[in-house]
Amino acid sequence: MKQTALHQAHLDAGARMVPFAGYDMPVQYAGIVEEHMAVRTAVGMFDVSHMGEVFVEGPHAEAFLQALITNDVSKLEDGKVLYSVMCNAEGGVVDDLLVYRVTAEQFLVVINAANIEKDVAWMHARNDVGATLRDESEAWSLIAVQGPTALDTVSTLSGFDCHALSYYTFAEVGAGVLPNAERGYIARTGYTGEQGLELYVPNAAAPAIWEALLAAGVVPCGLGARDTLRLEAGMSLYGQDLSDTISPLEANLGWVVKMKKDDFFGKAALETQKANGLPRKLVGFVVEDRLVARPGYPVLDAHGETVGTVTSGGPSPIRKENIGLALVPNDPTFTEIGAELTIGVRAKTITGRVVKPPFVETRR
Repeated sequence: MKQTALHQAHLDAGARMVPFAGYDMPVQYAGIVEEHMAVRTAVGMFDVSHMGEVFVEGPHAEAFLQALITNDVSKLEDGKVLYSVMCNAEGGVVDDLLVYRVTAEQFLVVINAANIEKDVAWMHARNDVGATLRDESEAWSLIAVQGPTALDTVSTLSGFDCHALSYYTFAEVGAGVLPNAERGYIARTGYTGEQGLELYVPNAAAPAIWEALLAAGVVPCGLGARDTLRLEAGMSLYGQDLSDTISPLEANLGWVVKMKKDDFFGKAALETQKANGLPRKLVGFVVEDRLVARPGYPVLDAHGETVGTVTSGGPSPIRKENIGLALVPNDPTFTEIGAELTIGVRAKTITGRVVKPPFVETRR
């Protein structure tokens, strides 16, 4: 398995390590609930250096991205960030991603760790305008600092006023800002539903920054808490709530699909789906039982037949209830707020009540 530049720091902290997307990654340190609550009440940090970073450059960079993704890259200005997806010909999601506009001819595209090889190949195969693509995934580390006091903590550590960054903006910083880093990016982004930052730095600088954050009282958090936090915030996870067979319209991501812009990959399929009506819809639910509805558990109709599936599910430390997301038929019986979902859990069934995500108040 691959290791991030912070691997030794995780071992030194006694983290429980697990394989994830080809990397040896920390799933927890003190415990998932403790780490979850640290982010909700103060500040925690995550090593997400397994994520992929691809630079798209040159005079045709914007045109390439406009055709590649569903959102409108032309609306970006320098220092702004865009969330989007790229789709296949059937309208399924190849991956969800972030696009950072550094300059008019340089963009940073951040992709999911498990999809790096697939995504880079997909991008190269559709680069018919001559944009320059540089996969620098192995060169960068990414530390997510999240929670109500995250901006104060990083501002004190760096001397950079993180409060000057609005949500989904970023700043390129030079030497002397982040410890041991000659350059980097400080972004007002995250995957927890809290205020927070993501720090992109060269690998060599990551250990010093991690240690400085530890010394400042930031709680190290693993992938377990990252998943419970994103689920409470109603954020989709690729490979579960999004996939190459689930469209962004079905996944309630219609807001990142700009049908009025020029053609993009998957547009025709999404137009057809929209015109004909969505066959399925992703809904949030709260379980009225002590049992957890795990990903892959079936959603059943009145006759006990499988009609849908749970895509994400787990305990909510804030609500103290079990919550989840499910892909179900686009019918009020299954999608209306308050509707009851019958979910198969091994040899029995439990009831889920449909609610509108997010499951907790978000403070991004």
